[in-house]
Amino acid sequence: MIKRNIFILVTGVLALMTSGCVERIIKVTTEPPGALLWLNDEEVGATPVTVPFTWYGKYDVLIRKEGYETIHIPRETPVPWFQWPALDFVCEILMPLTFKDHHDWHYQLEEQTSPDTSELIQRAQSLRNQAQ
Repeated sequence: MIKRNIFILVTGVLALMTSGCVERIIKVTTEPPGALLWLNDEEVGATPVTVPFTWYGKYDVLIRKEGYETIHIPRETPVPWFQWPALDFVCEILMPLTFKDHHDWHYQLEEQTSPDTSELIQRAQSLRNQAQ
């Protein structure tokens, strides 16, 4: 009886030590590289950058590089099947596998163009007329 209890205990401990997990990663690249990336108002580094994440849903993406137009858009990480309620417990706790959820986001930066001076003057006069 004692040997059986020890066997069950050892088996349980080994099962927990080899339990599964989920590796969640967002990799952001830009063309050209070297742009600063913010996710949800937190600076994470210069592209290309790989960021681990813990939750699924919407992210506020802001990308800036001097001489290029700023990109500010929402982006979403969809929930994979192995993270659905009930299945997530089985996949993360009971299965001795590592699930990988990698998202590759690529952005093409456009060069900043100088506005036409006459167009700026015309817009300024229009705004002044509206204000009066």
